[in-house]
Amino acid sequence: MTVVMDNVVARETRHVLQTYRRQPVTLVRGQGVRLWDTDGREYFDLLSGIGVAALGHAHPGLARAIADQAQTLIHTSNLFYHPLQGELAERLAALSGLPRAFFCNSGAEAVEACLKFARRYWFTKGEPRREFIALDESFHGRTFGALSVTSDEHYREPFEPLLPSVKFVATNDPAALAAAVSTSTAAIIAEPVLGEGGIRPLTPAFAAAITEACAQTGALFIADEVQSGLGRTGHGFYFQALGLTPHLVAVGKALGSGVPIGAALVSQQVADAISFGDHGSTYGGNLLACRAALCVMTELVEGGLIEHINRVGPHVEQRLKAIAAKHRIVKAIRGAGLMWGLELSRDAAPVVPAGLGHGVIVNRTAETVVRLLPPLVITETEIDEALGRLDAALGVVGAGE
Repeated sequence: MTVVMDNVVARETRHVLQTYRRQPVTLVRGQGVRLWDTDGREYFDLLSGIGVAALGHAHPGLARAIADQAQTLIHTSNLFYHPLQGELAERLAALSGLPRAFFCNSGAEAVEACLKFARRYWFTKGEPRREFIALDESFHGRTFGALSVTSDEHYREPFEPLLPSVKFVATNDPAALAAAVSTSTAAIIAEPVLGEGGIRPLTPAFAAAITEACAQTGALFIADEVQSGLGRTGHGFYFQALGLTPHLVAVGKALGSGVPIGAALVSQQVADAISFGDHGSTYGGNLLACRAALCVMTELVEGGLIEHINRVGPHVEQRLKAIAAKHRIVKAIRGAGLMWGLELSRDAAPVVPAGLGHGVIVNRTAETVVRLLPPLVITETEIDEALGRLDAALGVVGAGE
C-alpha cells in the first residue's frame, strides 16, 4: 500500500486533535533498529518510540506471538481467569522482587495505580495519609494523579487544581528530602533515573536518604521505572543498582515492546491492604498484551538481552565521550546501559531535525538534553553507524561555536 505523506498530514490536520507537535516525517516500516518513511528513506531509531520498542521493529518472535494470540483469544475482561496474567506476574516478581502485579495499559496508569494503592494502604491501617513527596524535574504522566506529582508547571498549570498535599523537593538533595518527609507522608515517588527531566540518575546518597526517610516515618516508596526499568540501564530495574527497596513500582513502555501494557508491582505489605474492587481496568492484562510482554520477558532473561545491554552499554558510553570531546556544545553525558542524555550548552531542539537530515532519530528533553533510548537489541556495529550520524548532526548544529 502506497502512503502519500501529504494525504496523511492533511487528514490529521482536519480530524486528529492537535496535541502533538510532530516532525514532518511519516514512518511506514521498521526492521530491527531501522525505520523507513514514505519516501523510502532509512533512519536509525535511537529513540525506540520513547523507550517502547525494546525488541526493535518487526521482531519475528514478537510478531509470531501476537499473530498466534490474535487467532486464539485476545480479550476476556477481568471477570474471568486466563492463563497469561499469572505467568507474567510471576516473571515480573522474579525480576523485581515484588511478589504481586496489577496490570493496566500504560505507564501513567501504572503510576495512578501506585498512588491509589499508597493511599489505600494508609486507609486500611486506620491512619489516613494523603501527602506525596515528589522531585523537581520529575515526570510521571499526564493523567490527573500522575500530573499532580509531575513538577513542570508547563504541564500542570492549565489543569489545576490537581491533587492537594504534594510537595516537591530538589533532586539529589538528601537534606531537602529529610526535611520534607514526615508522618503525614503517604509515599515518596521518584524515578531512579529521571527521564523527561534530562536523564539524571539518583545519586547513592539520595537513594540512602529515601531509605532512611521511609524507615523513620513509615512512608512508602514508589519507584517510577516506566522509562528506566526492564533492562534499559543494564539492570532489571535501576532501583536495584541504587540499593533501594520500593513498596511499589510503576512499569510501562518497554513491557509490551509496542503493545500497550503497564503494571504496578506491589510488595506484600501493600498488597495485604488492597481489597476487591479497589482498582480495575477493562483492558488491563488482556491476553494479547500479556503474550507480548511474556515475549519481552523471555528475551530479557532467557534470551540474554540484559547481558547484551551490559556488553554494548560501555561501547555507547565510550563513543558518546568521544563525541562530547569533539563538540564544544556538549557539556556532559549522563546515563547507563542504553539510556543516555547529552547535555548541551544551548537548546537541543535543532538537533532533532538535524538528526533526521542525517538519518538518525533522537529527541530533545529538559530543553537542553538530547535523549537516546535505542532498542535494546542494538549491536555495536549499529551503534557506531548511528552515533556517526548523530556526530554529523551535532557538527551542523554546533558549527561556529
